[in-house]
Formats: sequence, structure tokens, C-alpha cells
Amino acid sequence: MLDTLDELRTRFVIEGGRSLTGAVSAPGAKNAALPIMAASILAAGEVVLHYVPRITDVDVMAAILESLGARVREHSGGTLVIDTSSLDSYCPPYALVSKLNASFDVTGALLARFNRAEVPQPGGCVLGPRAVDLHLAGFQRLGAAVSLEHGSVVAAGATLEGADVELGQPSVGATKNIMLAATRARGTTIIRNAAKEPEVADLAGFINAMGGCVRGQGTPTIRIDGVRKLHGCEYTIIPDRLVAGTYLLGAAITAGDVTVTGIDPGCLHALCRTLKTCGCELTTEGASVRARGVASFRPVDVSTGPYPGFPTDLQPPLVAYLSLAQGTSHVEESIFDARFVYVSELARMGADIKVSGRQAIVKGVEKLKDAVVEAPDIRAGGALVLAALAAQGTSEIGGLQYIDRGYEFFEERLASLGASIMRASVVAPVQPRTDMGDTMQMPKVVTPFSA
Repeated sequence: MLDTLDELRTRFVIEGGRSLTGAVSAPGAKNAALPIMAASILAAGEVVLHYVPRITDVDVMAAILESLGARVREHSGGTLVIDTSSLDSYCPPYALVSKLNASFDVTGALLARFNRAEVPQPGGCVLGPRAVDLHLAGFQRLGAAVSLEHGSVVAAGATLEGADVELGQPSVGATKNIMLAATRARGTTIIRNAAKEPEVADLAGFINAMGGCVRGQGTPTIRIDGVRKLHGCEYTIIPDRLVAGTYLLGAAITAGDVTVTGIDPGCLHALCRTLKTCGCELTTEGASVRARGVASFRPVDVSTGPYPGFPTDLQPPLVAYLSLAQGTSHVEESIFDARFVYVSELARMGADIKVSGRQAIVKGVEKLKDAVVEAPDIRAGGALVLAALAAQGTSEIGGLQYIDRGYEFFEERLASLGASIMRASVVAPVQPRTDMGDTMQMPKVVTPFSA
């Protein structure tokens, strides 16, 4: 039997020191798929979605829709069929909503369909406060009464009216939710200072495919003309620029040569510009981007920002890369207060990073070393995997429940590029009680699974 301080956990076991080489296709975008699935609530008929990523966040959103009365069927090849014609509830359960920040996207769609939504405040990765004030202010501008009751946001309005909504900042979540609520409002809604992310534009494209009328997506001003009814449709989700960027950073950190196919190079402009500054060679051809890393590369100063700025979700893997630069980099995080929570795990691998408020000072080291580390969120998990790929020795990455939320078949795709990575059950120590002293032990691999 296992020792009482031990439990069986699943981890990535990664042997570092191998360059990533080859081609990999970008999966469907998580941050587009989730709000589009929520928007299916608006349809009076069946919606067929192609290129849906096979990740656990999609499973949770499907379960949320089913809890409201929808029927969700999965077909091969990443296709989902969603029928919301029998939807009979506007109250998704806390147990599901608490697992996913994007679950709050259903609020605007439910408000548009039922004139009422009762949604628990969302969960997901702990990256600092993610207030929904802008969402709620937008609903109020459309004529809904908003209150907080027993931990749930309640929005209700007999008739929603189009309005002019000015966002205090270009919030992706607020832009999506207000857009969804406005699709069936009477008259015209204009969202000013709207988020310009490709995923927001993809949501608008889906709404239009259902018979909605959204214009200006991808610009700071979005106009929504309300319609009485939306119908079912067939729609293909855009590729995931964040996963694509992770693979490009994987090529850079391992001095490899990776081509990501099926991606619009334009949506990766900020990352490509940053990698070129460091000395990485980037080339684009059609719907592909190729990154060729170098063993010795320059540091860079970066600040995250709303699109088309450097994406906050690629900040952790970028910091992992910069931990091996020939000099000191400064990385400023402008979106999330707690985005740097993963830095202590990189430090266990030998990285030299000092965090002060929203800025990290990254002093490049000669090499990273193997360690046992734990992913605290999705993108930090991607960063730790990249660091392990570049490190000397064999590392173990825990927290796969986060990584699986955002990266489809991550170990298989990395293995196809030459990485030595497998998902394995390991004996991992449970945190000891404070009155027992330090009895921690290094995890031991018990049973490997195929990569």
C-alpha cells in the first residue's frame, strides 16, 4: 500500500534537452469555441460546430448547456451538434459554473432568450480579480435590472432596448456578453471601446450565421441591430492563436524548428515581432508560421495588452523562454493581477526571476534543471512544459487538470515534434501537516501510459 502521506497522481514526465522539429496543426480556438457554444442558446434550431477543440473546458460548457435542457452530441473530428430548442432553464448550476470562467458567457444569451438569467459568479483559473461590473453595467444600459442574490448574478428585463454602451476598458468578456444580450434587443446597440480580439470577431461571425446583424467586429466600435429570431446554422471555429504561439515558443526555447499550420500569421504579429527581437527566425507562408530558434538569444522588454498587443495568455511561456536569454528582460503584466503566480515553480527549475507588483525581472541563466513542479493554471502549465523540454534531466509536471483545459492532445503533438514526454501515474506526496515536520519525498513513477 501507498504510504499515508502519498497519493497517486497523473503527471507529465519530460526528458529535456531535445529540440522540437517538424510541423503541427493549430487546433480550434478555446476562447472562441466556449462563447460560441454559449451563443447556441439563441438559436431556434440545431447548431453544428466544426473544429471544436477536444479539451475539458469544452466538456464543462457542454455539461452547462445540457443542464439547461440542451442536447449536445459529439461527432468525430471535433464536431459538436447542439440543439437548444428544448431549453427550459435560465439557472445553470454552481457546481459546473464554478469550474469555468467562460461559463459567465451564458448570461447574455440567457437574458436575450428568456429575458432573465440567474448565473453563479464564475470560476476557472485563479489569476486575480475578474470583476463582471462591465458586463452588468452593459445589461443595465439595455434595460435589465441587475442584482446579486445568494452568490448569483440575476439579470431580468421584460424588454431589452438597444443602447449606446461605452466600456471603461476593452474587456473581452463584457464585449461578448453585451453583444449576446443585444442580439434580440429592440433597436440598435453600439459598443464603444470594444475588445478587438479575433475570438470576439468569431463570435460575431457565428451570430451573423444564425441570422443576427453584427457589424464592426475587430474594431473599437461594434454595432448590433436586434432581430426577433435566430436560426440554427453550421459554423467552423477559428484556429487557436495561443496554442499556436506556445508551439512557436517551444521551437524557440529548444533551439528547434517548428512550423505551425492552419493559422493566420496576422493574429500572431506581437509574438512574432518579440521572437524576432530575441534573434529567433520567423517566416510566414500562407496559413503557416515557422519558427527557428537559436542557442544564444537576446533579452527583450514586453508589456501585455489587449489585442493587437502582446497576449497575456502567452506571457507565462514567454517568461519561460526569456529565462534562458543572454541578459535581463522586463515583462509587465497589464491584464491580470496574479498572472505571475507560476514564477516560484520556474525558480525550482533554476530560473532567476524577481516579481514586483505587475512586473517581472527575468535574468537569463545558462541552463534550466529538472524538477518536480505543479501547474497553477492553464498557461502557466504550458510554460512549465516548455521549460522542462529545455531543461537538463527529467522533470515532472503536475496540475494536468489545468493543462487539459486548454491544450488538445498536448503530449501527443509535442511527441510528434520529437519531445520525450509521457503522461504517467506517479506516487506524489501529500502536503504534510504542520505538526509532522518535513516528511516530503520525491515522486516516483509507478505506471507509464503511452504518450
